[in-house]
Amino acid sequence: MSNQDNERPAKPANQRGAARLAAVQALYQMDIGGTGVLEVVAEYEAHRLGQELDGETYLKADASWFRSIVSGVVRDQTKLDPLIGSALQDDWALSRLDSTVRAILRAGTFELLDRKDVPVPVIVTEYVEIAHAFFEEDEPKLVNAVLDRIAKQVRGEAKK
Repeated sequence: MSNQDNERPAKPANQRGAARLAAVQALYQMDIGGTGVLEVVAEYEAHRLGQELDGETYLKADASWFRSIVSGVVRDQTKLDPLIGSALQDDWALSRLDSTVRAILRAGTFELLDRKDVPVPVIVTEYVEIAHAFFEEDEPKLVNAVLDRIAKQVRGEAKK
C-alpha cells in the first residue's frame, strides 16, 4: 500500500471553511502570543485571507464569518470554556489541551451556540477536518466527541 492510499482526498475549499481555518489560526496566535483581537483580525484581513504571505497563498475566506468567529469566541470565552470543560472527560482540564485543540473547540462551540442556521453536522465535520489538518488521530477524535457532546447539550442533537 503506497503512502498516497492512506492520505485523505482534499475537499474543495469553500469560503466559510477557509474562514473557520483562519479563525482557528488567529485564535491560536492570540492564545500563544497574547495578540489582541483587533490587531489579529486586521492582520488576517490585510495580509492573509486570500493573500500571499511568505510564498504561501492563503485561501479566499468569508471575512465577515472569520470576524464573527474570532470576536465571538473572545467575547463569549467565559461561557464557552466551562461548556467545553463539561464535555471533556473528568480527568481532563481544558488547560491541559494543546493550544490548537483549544482554538478548534472554542470556535466550534461558538458556532454551535451562535449559528443556529448552520446544521450541527456541518459545524462538527468542518472542525474535525481542521483538526485533521494539524493532527493525525487522537485530537480529531477528541474534537469530534467533544463537539458532539456539546451539540447534544445546546441543540439537543448530534452529528448524524
